[in-house]
Amino acid sequence: MSDLDHAEAIIKIKQAIAEKPDGVLEALSAQYGVPFQAVLECLPGGVIRIDGRHFIDVLTDIANWGDVMFICHSKDAIIEFSGPLPKGEMGHGMYNLRGGPGGLSGHLRPENCAAIFFVSRLFMGMETKSIQFFNAEGETIFKIYVGRDRERRLKAVQVERFERLAMQFTKAAGNA
Repeated sequence: MSDLDHAEAIIKIKQAIAEKPDGVLEALSAQYGVPFQAVLECLPGGVIRIDGRHFIDVLTDIANWGDVMFICHSKDAIIEFSGPLPKGEMGHGMYNLRGGPGGLSGHLRPENCAAIFFVSRLFMGMETKSIQFFNAEGETIFKIYVGRDRERRLKAVQVERFERLAMQFTKAAGNA
């Protein structure tokens, strides 16, 4: 995609977001042929970006939050896991999550995380807060959403942790 085509796509994406701010952002990424991170950067507010080198620190903090929603979203599937994020540990070059029976487990490559975004926005009419992890190509590695209570409200304790974590790394980068 040429720089001019990319610039035109960004203008159209911003227009689409203005018309439907709580829509599916991944659809805009596919429609305009840009990495998902480029779409996320078009949001008019509610987005804080930190360096991907904080990958393990962020996940370590989230492991103490209780039940969250872990999502991997590709063009072919949306995989969701609701439950606690297990504490991970480095081994064999991977950050290994071992959630035990029925829990989330997997092996992650921290060095592939180029950016982490703290995103606060409406989605399908509901307030959401997520932490989204991106590779160097601007594609999503995975997302972690603040959990909801029985009344479908965001868990207040997790919202506080989300905001504190975002500010911690923003201040560390000298952006506060």
